Amino acid sequence: MDLSVSIGTKKLCNPVGVASGTFGYGGEYEHLVDFSSIGALYTKAVTLAPRAGNDIPRIVETPSGLLNSIGLANVGVERFVSEKMPYLRGLPCAVVVNVAGSDAAEYARVVETLDGCEGVWGYEINVSCPNVKHGGMAFGTDPVQVERLAADLRKRTRNPLIVKLTPNVTDIRAVARAAQEGGADAVSCINTLVGMAIDTAAKKPVLASATGGLSGPAIRPVGVAATWAVSRAVSIPVIGMGGISCANDALQYLLAGASAVQIGTANFVDPSTVSRVLSGIREYCDAEKISRISDLHRFIP
Repeated sequence: MDLSVSIGTKKLCNPVGVASGTFGYGGEYEHLVDFSSIGALYTKAVTLAPRAGNDIPRIVETPSGLLNSIGLANVGVERFVSEKMPYLRGLPCAVVVNVAGSDAAEYARVVETLDGCEGVWGYEINVSCPNVKHGGMAFGTDPVQVERLAADLRKRTRNPLIVKLTPNVTDIRAVARAAQEGGADAVSCINTLVGMAIDTAAKKPVLASATGGLSGPAIRPVGVAATWAVSRAVSIPVIGMGGISCANDALQYLLAGASAVQIGTANFVDPSTVSRVLSGIREYCDAEKISRISDLHRFIP
């Protein structure tokens, strides 16, 4: 079976990746995961300067999910290049750097700094984080800004450019089309949904920031629906995510129109999820006599 996935001018060896913010900088999982089973490692978000992130508490479990408000905590692009990339470039999987910024200029400077760095396969442009006051979702809810940002970054790199979409919009298809018009090679969807948990004894929000991003199995139907809608609105690949914890979950996304998937919250529960999902996809396709991942798209109109 041909498991490869083409994005821009490059290929992933298989369609199963690990989602940004759930896999650190890779080294945190080195004794827990077979990296050769990973199609792409999407790093923690990288910004121009180091970020401490939001105050604690900034993560809480919810029924069938997880609320987080990390706030893009990271070491900054200079330390990422000097301290994290030497390890990442030695991995057998593609390394896609998740890029975030407070304004268009910051996104541009981060991409320019990374573009000459050996081992960077491509970029996932984070215009969908709900846990920061500037940038993030403030970009991703406006198709005009998304198109301008994608067009600006397209001029600065030949590496694959993936725009990560927020579900917290009226019409996610309009934002996806804007990303494509700006020159994105793919879109990934969905990022987390805005959610809130309240401590009734203390009579205050559990998270220090009040609201956070909801991920995990609870959001899978939303992610599958968004992937189905977006894949029919654009001609570029769609990378589906949200609540994948087994092969059947991933296959729902692939049948809905995704060319690849990302596993996020499940990594915290079982780091071997990516290997199990990949094996399950292979078994399903063998049983159904499907020779290419893209052949799954023909079943659902």
